[in-house]
Amino acid sequence: MEITGYTFGKITVDGKAYTGDLIIYPDRVEASWWRREGHLLQPEDISAILTDPPDVLIIGTGHDGVMQVSGRVLDALREKGVEVHALKTSEAVKLFNRQWERGKRAVAALHLTC
Repeated sequence: MEITGYTFGKITVDGKAYTGDLIIYPDRVEASWWRREGHLLQPEDISAILTDPPDVLIIGTGHDGVMQVSGRVLDALREKGVEVHALKTSEAVKLFNRQWERGKRAVAALHLTC
């Protein structure tokens, strides 16, 4: 999976454009991902990721970094040995691509606006 473009509200993954928040797994894209409380990421919002943890989870907090990550999310990921990064989405995209190039099993949960 490679992210080839990102602008406010739009992302291109492996040549396909998406306009909603999404999770990029090693083998698929979960389009139209949304959180229970929109701008607050909580453990239940990433339950599938916690069930089958990757090496690295990269969280895109939005164009301007508006989405917050609950401390419970960070604790749950660290308990499972997952390296986690929460960055503005443009930076998260760059990091995700670098992780894939290095052969890491990375997952990206990306908020595309705000």
